Amino acid sequence: MSQSPSSTPPSSTSGSARTFDPLPTAGGVWERISPAALILGLCLAVLLLLCVLIPAPYAVRMPGPTVDTLGESEGTPLISVNDAETFPSQGQLRLTTVSVAGGPGFPVGVGNVLRGWLDPSVSVVPRESIFPEGVTREETDQQSQAQMTSSQTSATVAALESLGYEVPAVLTVAGVVAEGASVGVVEEGDVITSITADGTRHEVVSISGLTQVLKASPPASDIELGVTRGGEERDLAITTGDDGEGGSTLGVLIEPQHTFPVDVEIEISNIGGSSAGTMFALGIMDTLTPGDQTGGKIIAGTGTMDLDGNVGPIGGIVQKMNGSARDGASYFLAPIENCSEVVGNVPDDLQVVRIATLDEAWAAVGAIGTDEAADLPTCEG
Repeated sequence: MSQSPSSTPPSSTSGSARTFDPLPTAGGVWERISPAALILGLCLAVLLLLCVLIPAPYAVRMPGPTVDTLGESEGTPLISVNDAETFPSQGQLRLTTVSVAGGPGFPVGVGNVLRGWLDPSVSVVPRESIFPEGVTREETDQQSQAQMTSSQTSATVAALESLGYEVPAVLTVAGVVAEGASVGVVEEGDVITSITADGTRHEVVSISGLTQVLKASPPASDIELGVTRGGEERDLAITTGDDGEGGSTLGVLIEPQHTFPVDVEIEISNIGGSSAGTMFALGIMDTLTPGDQTGGKIIAGTGTMDLDGNVGPIGGIVQKMNGSARDGASYFLAPIENCSEVVGNVPDDLQVVRIATLDEAWAAVGAIGTDEAADLPTCEG
């Protein structure tokens, strides 16, 4: 029986010419794909393209950069004090941020949203919850920078007063809250000079001096507010409102003009908002306090800071915790009002400490620095 040349083994030494089956052509490949599979593939390709191109009505929040308030920003110390002795630290106090995609001028596609839903360190929220309708990117940036400037001022006042400095201020009424205790009595432009409560007159020379008296006065207290109006001294009778915590409120908006006992400068760029206030305040306190309060530890955190040293809640705390763990922090200071979002979302190897005031945050830094952090309060108890 003769053997076909095409079946000659590759090792054959036969001198006869060998022939091979022709390679499949492109046309042959397409012929083997069923029309249904081809249509399905085209549909998937179109869907993928739409996921990339079509904007989604969502904003995607991701862990942003963290910045050491005891370090430098573009070669310049982030916190500097020009007329007081300062002290170096081997540790870090890192403010935390959130990177947001999906705002005005920077929409996200469906694909970004889908990936965000699958990543536990990322959150997807309705766009209008972060970027109100009709607000431009420029307006958003301007508002964010204004909040940052205000937070730095509040942090500086709270930090210095916590360290025992007096920070005098001229307190000018910027507005009266509708239906508040001062409606029809206090006027915009009044300068507050004193407050008389429970028969005792207190000269008002700082925002903390005013708030201390109000906190000690129960709601519906009859007080007299001393003001200067048009160059004339007046005593205004007011029945106080309820601050919700057992104290009183005047129902006015105050614009303070502070005179700082030391010159504190905060240098930071490309970061906005008010949520860094607590970490700014801690950075100022550490800079002005002898010794290394951090004990060489990397401590991150977040929270707004008001002039009275109260820590307020912020957004994106899950992203901030993940950014902190990514950047080497072992401890995280979280506002007590954010605890419901903290529980169940803490990254591995990160101890979260709940705080409500600057004094609590400062005590926590000291405990961490001396390796006594085990008993610090957490969001779980």
